[in-house]
Amino acid sequence: MPPPADIVKVAIEWPGAFPKLMEIDQVSACACVLLCTSIGRDRTRTYVCVYIYTCTSVCLSVSAQNAQQLHERIQSSSMDAKLEALKDLANYSRDVTFAQEFINLDGISLLTQMVESGTDFGDMLSFTLTAFVELMDHGIVSWDTFSVAFIKKIASYVNKFASDISILQRSLAILESMVLNSHDLYQKVAQEITIGQLIPHLQGTDQEIQTYTIAVINALFLKAPDDKRQVKMETPEFTWWDFLIQWCSLESAFLLQHVIRAQRAINNEMAHQLYVLQVLTFNLLEDRMMTKMDPQDQAQRDIIFELRRIAFDAESEPNNSSGSIEKRKSMYTRDYKKLGFINHVNPAMDFTQTPPGMLALDNMLYFAKHHQDAYIRIVLENSSREDKHECPFGRSSIELTKMLCEILKVGELPSETCNDFHPMFFTHDRSFEEFFCICIQLLNKTWKEMRATSEDFNKVMQVVKEQIMRALTTKPSSLDQFKSKLQNLSYTEILKIRQSERMNQEDFQSRPILELKEKIQPEILELIKQQRLNRLVEGTCFRKLNSRRRQDKFWYCRLSPNHKVLHYGDLEESPQGEVPHDSLQDKLPVADIKAVVTGKDCPHMKEKGALKQNKEVLELAFSILYDSSGQLNFIAPDKHEYCVWTDGLNALLGKDMLSDLTRNDLDTLLSMEIKLRLLDLENIQIPDAPPPIPKEPSNYDFVYDCN
Repeated sequence: MPPPADIVKVAIEWPGAFPKLMEIDQVSACACVLLCTSIGRDRTRTYVCVYIYTCTSVCLSVSAQNAQQLHERIQSSSMDAKLEALKDLANYSRDVTFAQEFINLDGISLLTQMVESGTDFGDMLSFTLTAFVELMDHGIVSWDTFSVAFIKKIASYVNKFASDISILQRSLAILESMVLNSHDLYQKVAQEITIGQLIPHLQGTDQEIQTYTIAVINALFLKAPDDKRQVKMETPEFTWWDFLIQWCSLESAFLLQHVIRAQRAINNEMAHQLYVLQVLTFNLLEDRMMTKMDPQDQAQRDIIFELRRIAFDAESEPNNSSGSIEKRKSMYTRDYKKLGFINHVNPAMDFTQTPPGMLALDNMLYFAKHHQDAYIRIVLENSSREDKHECPFGRSSIELTKMLCEILKVGELPSETCNDFHPMFFTHDRSFEEFFCICIQLLNKTWKEMRATSEDFNKVMQVVKEQIMRALTTKPSSLDQFKSKLQNLSYTEILKIRQSERMNQEDFQSRPILELKEKIQPEILELIKQQRLNRLVEGTCFRKLNSRRRQDKFWYCRLSPNHKVLHYGDLEESPQGEVPHDSLQDKLPVADIKAVVTGKDCPHMKEKGALKQNKEVLELAFSILYDSSGQLNFIAPDKHEYCVWTDGLNALLGKDMLSDLTRNDLDTLLSMEIKLRLLDLENIQIPDAPPPIPKEPSNYDFVYDCN
């Protein structure tokens, strides 16, 4: 019979009590009272039940009576009692029901008065600010209700309590919320807080303080009108953003996201100034990356001419116009080919694709001017090689710039959950360009190590990307550290790392590899089976235990070459080599074997006193049972022989080989076989799914008729 419609089953959980499943009548007005009574109450707190008809669980919240008690306790004259009350308030304020009750008692005004009075300090002030932040986070009270005195007091804590991390953190959080949630409060906060007061907090080591500081700077910047986004400092062109970048030696991944968010809010005028000042911003990199080169722009064409001049005729005058126009064009075409451009006649056409656009040309010019020796060496070194073996500098630079933008996610929206943070980019004014200079030299070095040809260009780029990614995962703190990491990641080392990773069984869990394993495994098991049987054919000398358990005699057992008979017999002493099966007087046909038992199941281990043998003997014991009561008892000389014989006997009986030795051999041989079969797939991505089966042809007329 189904339960009545008004009856619902509710799961109730409460800390320190067992969960209960209760039936509640939705019609009854006393349901909640009975529910709370069944759970119980203590002497100091009472609880009210918040019952929601559409839910299957009941949330218990601290009641209005408890909020009233805390409201009175935080006004206590006893400092210890007040501190304890503020601590409880900071904890309970996270609950929205309690927060509503406490705010209804004008609790927010009471906390602001306590802050404005300036009588609290240390832990007491910290708990007060914590409770204030938690209560305001519920969005019940508007931020526009706070006075200038309160704002000034919070702003003063940013400087006054720089050494108290908890107070400073709460103060910064309050300032950020004020600025973001109220335009009027932004103007008041901006009058009390300057960038100069916030910058010292970026120089500390506490990551949370750095994060909250950048958050406040972001908030001030985002709410500021356009005409105030540039703050006058030492020079009219020097902005607070320049000042911020100058001090950013940061260690937090989340912090970088704030930096990028601030950069994306920069207007065009400020972005132009930053570019002129050559300050690193991902926003500018994105702009340059998406800017196509205009082949008719003389300024851009001059950059290409400068690249040619530095590489080939640095000694000549830049305005040398000797020779005919046709001769100069032929010379330029030859030089542009040596520079590695795809379009030898008009290299500007190579930069019309976005990304990387003009950013690649900027990087090439920077490398040519600031690392001139390395630039000339790379260009001349490659131009002296055969065409198919040269590493084209122009094409390589364009593809490398595009790759670096992909690695650093230039042009993508910032993610609050991203964990990729690279502090080395804050150690140089032109860090992205320097990053490119290091990587282009790495590319040329890897090209030579791989002895690559023009057909191997994409393979080289894949290896270079792997080298860069592996170096970045170590989070180098400077560009020099990054460069040293790359020196240890030569092409030979990359191959070793790949081989080592392939040896790791965890990397062999993709569907194609698992299917390949499944296909190979029967062959490997057959190989192991043959090895075990061959060992049985060779035979083994066993010690014989007499009634007194004295190991003073030996016996030998071996399998016949045709795998049909076991030959065994006693020996006076341990043999030096194999014992011929003709000299063993006893025989046991394999067809007569009924079972193979081990350990405690062996008859000679069940005899009186046999179980008192040490554990090692028990683990090496196995027996062959044949006929109705016949048995052949063994004590293997070691664990290896025990596994070999039990596996071999099970194989003779057509059973699975289950020893530890077989599992280890199977894993080793299977791994080796997989690696050998994958050798030809170097640098080839194995798909997770098989290729689709093509549709059947409309007819089979193409089939050759043998008749």
